[in-house]
Amino acid sequence: MDAPLPILYSFRRCPYAMRARMALFSAGIPCRLREVVLRDKPAEMLKASPKGTVPVLVLPGGKVVEESFDVMRWALEQRDPEGLMALSPGEREEAEALIAETEEEFKPHLDRYKYANRYEGAEPEEHREAGLAFLQRLEARLGDEPFLFGAKKSYADIAIAPFVRQFAFVDKAWFDEQSLPGVQRWLENFLSSALFAAVMKKYPQWKSGDPEPLFPPEDRV
Repeated sequence: MDAPLPILYSFRRCPYAMRARMALFSAGIPCRLREVVLRDKPAEMLKASPKGTVPVLVLPGGKVVEESFDVMRWALEQRDPEGLMALSPGEREEAEALIAETEEEFKPHLDRYKYANRYEGAEPEEHREAGLAFLQRLEARLGDEPFLFGAKKSYADIAIAPFVRQFAFVDKAWFDEQSLPGVQRWLENFLSSALFAAVMKKYPQWKSGDPEPLFPPEDRV
């Protein structure tokens, strides 16, 4: 009998879910995918994780991993064929700080820039400028290097790029006019990568009793 697989609740366009899928895909860890619509969340997902946000990874023993970075860490600790976690202790500390800054500082500005009507008193241009300041710090780090920690992709790149993508596409013409050649090159490489294409495949909304496609697909695991 085949061993039971983890269940992954995901939403294709969510940057948190996106980075979790990339880590699972890179690790080649098969899951039963349940693609959700956030305005119509399945009861099974809410029972597993009442917070009601994606991703949610339910492991075969019943343990629930409900934060995207924890899903990434869990996946890459099982398998890391690309060496995404292969940073020195000092680099690992820098990576963790950079990811935390993305979540705690950049993401709130991104939300108030992209969804200003949801936040009373939010001035989108002010939040765009604050987001730009973060991107300028990424620019200084990247320089002429292809990735945030040099010549090799790391987990920091896939943890941060989905949020930069979301920011860029609020007003792509404006983003393209900024003096951010390193960030723009890095983002374009991310968007054109085989990994990004693989995790952005569209799946139908899952409802109780529906089939659960294998993710990553069988030819990948």
